Amino acid sequence: MDSLISKENLNRFESIFGKTTQPIRLFQAPARINIIGEHVDYLGGTVLPAAINFAVQVYLRPNNTSNYKLHSVTYNQTVEFQKPLLPNPKAAWADYIAGVIVEIEKKGHLVPGFDFLVDGNIPQGSGLSSSAALEVVTAFAIKETFSFPISREEVAVIGQKAENLFVGTKCGIMDQFIISVGKANDCISLNTDTLNYSYHHFDLGNYEFYLINSNVKHSLKDSAYNKRRSECESALLKIQTKYPNFTQLYEVNLSEEELNHCHLTSEESKRTKHVTSERERTKIVITGLESGNFIEVGSALFHTHWSLSKDFEVSCPETDFIVDSLQNLGVTGARMIGGGFGGCVLVLDKKDHFSKIEEVLKKSYQQKFNLALDFYKFQISDGVKEIYI
Repeated sequence: MDSLISKENLNRFESIFGKTTQPIRLFQAPARINIIGEHVDYLGGTVLPAAINFAVQVYLRPNNTSNYKLHSVTYNQTVEFQKPLLPNPKAAWADYIAGVIVEIEKKGHLVPGFDFLVDGNIPQGSGLSSSAALEVVTAFAIKETFSFPISREEVAVIGQKAENLFVGTKCGIMDQFIISVGKANDCISLNTDTLNYSYHHFDLGNYEFYLINSNVKHSLKDSAYNKRRSECESALLKIQTKYPNFTQLYEVNLSEEELNHCHLTSEESKRTKHVTSERERTKIVITGLESGNFIEVGSALFHTHWSLSKDFEVSCPETDFIVDSLQNLGVTGARMIGGGFGGCVLVLDKKDHFSKIEEVLKKSYQQKFNLALDFYKFQISDGVKEIYI
């Protein structure tokens, strides 16, 4: 990603916004993966995300006006706006920046005008969280440039609120949080109910994580996401009528017989099964990564995938085919990640196995779905930071 710190972008910045004596500063926020804890971040669950070395970069310079002038390299588009800030249907990418400004000002900080150029190499639509990276890097760049006393944890919340309230996507906190506080070679376990978190260092030795992009996105994703949330909420309400001590579905630890007394529908029952079984798998993965028991970690990843596919029903034929093929090829572990219905599969395997897997799977996937697969190698990296130029 550091290759993006290019003369080209600095020249582009000055040709779009002009030259001034004010310094241009460069900030970078990573993409993220979530190793385990899928579809539980909005149910009070524990997640295990890590920052990875794909990134969004922004070049920012105060312009001594009250106007915000923005340019996106990806969309080759320049926009200018001023307060009051409103969504811009012609440049939806700019809404993430405007939403962050709104949230910072709600905290009592007046954000002066600035010039802003954004570039990045996070694959669009891959489920690696380019929108959260843009929110976090924007909030961090503004707070650093104008010396606002805002913590990294607060940067994450500002990013989430910008997406919830200004952009209008009801995402959880996980993506913005790991992008704000990530550290190289560490993941974090984050309690999404309390926002308590701790770092977990691990050395993969002869193993590696990598990603396979299915290159499909099914339109079901958003409607099904909302439906799964409402099924989980209705399941919890029914459980609470019999067992009022539970405040989150993730906490529920009832036997099958006890659950039968709650009169859950078949769908509510399956959703509850995924959410509560993910709790145990998350513990197994944390322990396994720290002790180097990668066989156990891999087994838990496979179990999570099939739980997401059969019980939470957010997979699709393409990602099921990838995971099933990987299992048959003797890979250590794999699962779909993200919202579902396409996107990426996370793989854990021995390093020397990769070339064989890539060749076989690309061929069989092309034959079955007439689609190409993309393989992404990555490193676990730092969270949002300034790059000195």
